[in-house]
Amino acid sequence: MAQETGGATLADVMPGAGPGASIGAPMAAAAASAAPEPKIDAQGRSYATGKRKNAVARVWVKPGSGQITVNGREGKVYFARPTLQMLINQPFDVINRKGQYDVWCTVKGGGLSGQAGAVRHGISKALTLNDPAVRPSLKKGGFLTRDPRVVERKKYGKPKARRSFQFSKR
Repeated sequence: MAQETGGATLADVMPGAGPGASIGAPMAAAAASAAPEPKIDAQGRSYATGKRKNAVARVWVKPGSGQITVNGREGKVYFARPTLQMLINQPFDVINRKGQYDVWCTVKGGGLSGQAGAVRHGISKALTLNDPAVRPSLKKGGFLTRDPRVVERKKYGKPKARRSFQFSKR
């Protein structure tokens, strides 16, 4: 009963599946040829949106001299604190491309710390779109993950999100 298959073997049904052939070989070849291509617009820029807390950053990255512009101002003027400047430059340090890309971005919402985190997230995403080969190192550093922590909402019957009114025994 098992021999009644109409005379067709696996090699007849699936080309390249003869003796000694790997079953997943055609699929592996298709996956290798589908490498991600860079997404670059007509001006040579890659665009991504970065988010952190309530801040949203629209970021454009293109090869250049390393100039960072935030809301029409220089990055060192907009983010005056050295910690915020370090935060923005982290993606470039990880992939060893500091000073090789120009960044132009607009940021809305949140405070300076959240805005710096949003710019960093947007730069990381835009760099992966510009050069897909840098994705593993940025992913390993945690730069492509959006930080989900946001301010907890205020609940009714409480003065803040969790704080209760002072208890009075008498």
